Amino acid sequence: MKKRILVTGGAGFLGSYLCEKLLNEGNDVVCLDNFYTGQKENIFHLIENPNFELIRHDIIQPILLEVDQIYNLACPASPVHYQYNPVKTTKTSVMGAINMLGLAKRVKARILQASTSEVYGDPEVHPQPESYRGCVNPIGIRSCYDEGKRLAETLFFDYYRQNNVDIRIVRIFNTYGPKMQENDGRVVSNFIVQAIKGEDITVYGEGLQTRSFCYVDDLIDAMIKMMNTEKEIDGEPFVGPVNIGNPQEYTIIDLAQKIKAMTNSSSKIIYKELPSDDPLQRSPAIDLAKSMLDWEPKTEVDIGLQKTITYFREKINNGK
Repeated sequence: MKKRILVTGGAGFLGSYLCEKLLNEGNDVVCLDNFYTGQKENIFHLIENPNFELIRHDIIQPILLEVDQIYNLACPASPVHYQYNPVKTTKTSVMGAINMLGLAKRVKARILQASTSEVYGDPEVHPQPESYRGCVNPIGIRSCYDEGKRLAETLFFDYYRQNNVDIRIVRIFNTYGPKMQENDGRVVSNFIVQAIKGEDITVYGEGLQTRSFCYVDDLIDAMIKMMNTEKEIDGEPFVGPVNIGNPQEYTIIDLAQKIKAMTNSSSKIIYKELPSDDPLQRSPAIDLAKSMLDWEPKTEVDIGLQKTITYFREKINNGK
C-alpha cells in the first residue's frame, strides 16, 4: 500500500539512497534537510518526480506534516562534520528526536531512528551485540555525537513506553558507497580520494584498529525491512535496537593497502597520531538482524569498493 513517508536528512549520503528506494517502491516521499551536510546534487534527479517533495528545514525546530512513516536520519555523521559544531550536533540528535517523536505521536506514524555503532564507544566486548551497553566517554571530543545518539535512543524508548509511539531503532555500522563526500573524514572516502589524487594515504596510529564496511544498498534494504517488520519478541513488537553492518573486519592498514592496489596508485602510506577516543575495534554482531529481519549484507567489499572508486574517479576527473 502506498505510504506518505518523511525522511529527515534526506539529502545526505544515506538519506538520498533511502528516498530513491522508497520512491521506486511507489511511495510519496517528503525529503527534509537543512543542507548542513546534505547535498542538493544527491537528490537533484528526484526533483521532477511528482511523488517527491523537498522541504528545507532544521529538525531542531518543530514541523507539522501528515505522514505515515518517519525515517529520522538527520545528523552530521562523520567526525569532521559533527565536531565542527558539537553543540549543534547534540541539539540535532536530542531536540530533533523530541520534535520527530512529537510529530509521530500526533499523527500516529511509525518512526525509525538511525542510531549508530558509536553508542558502543570504544568497546570492551567484541563483536558488539545489541545487549552490550558500551564504553563511552561522556566529555570527549566525540561525545556530542556518541551521547547525542544514545540519548535519542533513550527518548525513543521513553516515548514508546509512556506514549505508545510506534518506534523502530537501527544501529548503523560503517557504511560506504558512491555519493560519500570527499571531505567527510571517513576512512573509505579519505583513502580513495588520496589514492586517486596521488596524495599521501594517512593512517592514524599503527593502522591496526579494525572496522567493518557495509555497502550502502545493503544497509538501505535493512532499514526498510526494520521499518516494516511486524515481528514480535515475547508478545511485544520487535522495535530494536538492531545492529546493521557487515561483520567482516579489516584493519585500517589492510584497507589502505587494498585501496592503493585497486586504484593502481603511487601514493605513499604515512602514519599520524591516533585521535582521542578512536575505537580500536568495531564490528557488529548481526545475529538479531539475521533472525528477525532475514537480512545480512550481500555485497562483497571488493565489489562495493570498485563502485565507490569509479564514482570518485569520475567526480575528481570532472572537477578538473
